[in-house]
Amino acid sequence: MTDAWSRYLDPDMAPLPDHVVVALQHGPVAPTAIASLPDGYAVHRDRSIEVAVRTLMPGVTPAMWDWWFGWHGSRDSRYRLWHPLAHVSAQWADGLNGEAADADPRRGRERYVGRTSHVVEHLGSTLVRGAISFVPPGEFGLDDPPPARGTRVCAVLGLSQAPVDVGRFVHDVRAVDGGSEMWSRFWLGGRLAVLRRGGARLRGASTTLLRPLARRNELDARALLVHCAQEMNHLAVRLPDLYADFGDS
Repeated sequence: MTDAWSRYLDPDMAPLPDHVVVALQHGPVAPTAIASLPDGYAVHRDRSIEVAVRTLMPGVTPAMWDWWFGWHGSRDSRYRLWHPLAHVSAQWADGLNGEAADADPRRGRERYVGRTSHVVEHLGSTLVRGAISFVPPGEFGLDDPPPARGTRVCAVLGLSQAPVDVGRFVHDVRAVDGGSEMWSRFWLGGRLAVLRRGGARLRGASTTLLRPLARRNELDARALLVHCAQEMNHLAVRLPDLYADFGDS
């Protein structure tokens, strides 16, 4: 049976925005400069990477993104709408998926903050099995903006098949005239690669497991920048119609 949202599955990905192409052409920036840039990437001394991507989204509201993060994670077919060429599957780790997820009375941020999404996707040529644990902005020392002005989607990134964290991200969605802008930032590797056991984070443990996760490079950063720009721009065009059709579910 065809899902009601399948008409929004479009494998025709638009070209990267010019400002992203310029960032890729520029190459890595100094670690001291990346914090002030809307687009770009840096490799830090501890071999971590930092990636910044800006997405312009006419007609999109911050509330649509809060709905999306709570809605898409319960079915693989919804996750693939976001990036048809790279996304494989997404399921909530707590098991509330499929029809049971649609019956969940929670809405907006209540549907995803405090939960973990297990995803399978391609980043460049690498197949990643990740665990995305959504947290309140305050856990990262950030304010929670008023809903009319924006939303912040914050998460710790880990592996779904091992008790390991590898980084974090923030999608800062800001309401602007005619729509929204999303300012995305990722931090991966280096000191952020830690082994988790029973809630404890043990730096330096299991060196064999952590070393390749901690040592990130320019290719990793470029792949992440491209992936984020592709998926966010692709979905932003379709999000107003998706929200109009399914925003109550």
